[in-house]
Amino acid sequence: MPNIDRIEGFADELTAIRRDLHAHPEIGFEEVRTSGIVADKLTQWGIEVHRGLGGTGVVGVLKGNGGGGKRIGLRADMDALPMEENTNLKWRSTIPGRFHGCGHDGHTTILLGTARYLAETRNFDGTVHFIFQPAEEGLGGARAMIKDGLFERFPCDEIYGLHNAPDLNHGELAVLPGPAMAGADFFDIVIQGYGAHGAMPERSKDAVVIAMTVAQALQTIVSRNVGPTDPAVLSITQIHSGSAYNVIPGEAKLCGTVRAFSDEVRALIRERMRTICAGIASAFQVEIKVDIRDIFSVLVNQEEQSKVVAEVARTVVDPAKVITRTQPKMGSEDFADMLHAVPGAYFWVGHEGSVPVHNPGYVFDDKAIPIAASMFARIIETRLPVAAHA
Repeated sequence: MPNIDRIEGFADELTAIRRDLHAHPEIGFEEVRTSGIVADKLTQWGIEVHRGLGGTGVVGVLKGNGGGGKRIGLRADMDALPMEENTNLKWRSTIPGRFHGCGHDGHTTILLGTARYLAETRNFDGTVHFIFQPAEEGLGGARAMIKDGLFERFPCDEIYGLHNAPDLNHGELAVLPGPAMAGADFFDIVIQGYGAHGAMPERSKDAVVIAMTVAQALQTIVSRNVGPTDPAVLSITQIHSGSAYNVIPGEAKLCGTVRAFSDEVRALIRERMRTICAGIASAFQVEIKVDIRDIFSVLVNQEEQSKVVAEVARTVVDPAKVITRTQPKMGSEDFADMLHAVPGAYFWVGHEGSVPVHNPGYVFDDKAIPIAASMFARIIETRLPVAAHA
């Protein structure tokens, strides 16, 4: 059973919505126009709308046929990235420094397509909560919605989310039971040394040399402290120091990220980072400040909901193209926090094109929209069957 015909019938309208969102990207907690479009569309389709959760979040509530009390959440993220787009698309970003380089415009459109179909057919018994989340890209949008009472106001018995996947082929779908995406910390390390003339290094406490020492030492944590069977990454992604050729700077800053699939491993890495920095600070007689922030939880798919996704996927795409045993991804996703509160599953929908997300040349494949919307819709019709209360 391929895509749902009714969704295919308005796929062109969904593509137009997606391309409009793409041309007008908004970054985390600034999704005013995007959330307005979402709210307007849901209202047009007769869906109860609630705005303002987590700042710019939107929740749509739709009741099906029958008296079933089960509630299922479907979630899409809405935010763009603070980066430039490098494509020649007619619908490319019209806002400098803003780009839907991760396909969240597609995710938003997919959930809108699902909402329209379910509102028109109501071939389910229970309640669906359409959760449009702001600020997924490291800004804590999921946590903001949860803090605003998302699951108290809109209780869910289970919840599902998805992501487009350029590393999969069009028509492929993947779900991984258990830990599927890494937890993540972001860190800032500030070295306060003592500056001097570039020709007189003996009068300095050289922040650049100390920064290089810190960077080298931190790379031993994963290789020498974390067990070899525990996946972990520590990446320094920024180094800031100095302003002139003949001045030894007194300050340097290192920034980066840590990824792991275990909270115990994450705690170990944090402890070792602080210990190493304290030791180097003592050795060089400087001050080193370490700020490590928990940004993403480990994303864990529940077995039951993962099986649901796989079973439904075999009715939407070729069963041979449903992948249930992929390698966990070291990337992170704040849907993890929703999965910590409600059992559910997160899956990936393949599409044409090999340019990865977060690349300036990334292009979302609109042909994935009806596939993904059909997935969401069939999950609802499978988990909330009308016959259950007939």
